[in-house]
Amino acid sequence: MPPSTLPPDLLQAYLDTEYRVSGPPAFTLRIGHASAIVRAEHARHQVTCSAFLTACNPHSQQLAAAANARRQAVLARVLARRGLTFTAGIGQHPDNGWPGEASYLVFGLDLDAAKRLAAQLQQYAFVWCGADAVARLIVLP
Repeated sequence: MPPSTLPPDLLQAYLDTEYRVSGPPAFTLRIGHASAIVRAEHARHQVTCSAFLTACNPHSQQLAAAANARRQAVLARVLARRGLTFTAGIGQHPDNGWPGEASYLVFGLDLDAAKRLAAQLQQYAFVWCGADAVARLIVLP
């Protein structure tokens, strides 16, 4: 991972967060770990990559639940218009008290497209899995 301009505590929070996919099948992405389920889901969807994205809490500034829900609904419409398959999830730190963030695991969204979309969503980072099914934290410049 390239050097980050994020504060070290925020970067660590992203690294420690559990990125839970609702499924089916339900599973959790953990940064730096390969997932046999992700590999199987890539095969099932006939893709070689996926991105775990949220529209919630832009620039890590907590919004009201209703505002986050509206942002997430817009993201779902954008993904559907692009013809992408996605499933719901939630990014939740196991113990820092930050509310879980509604998210989507988006199948077939390549890294460059995921970076552009995350930047448009005003996110500092997102999770991406390539053909090796390893969950990687991608920090945006």
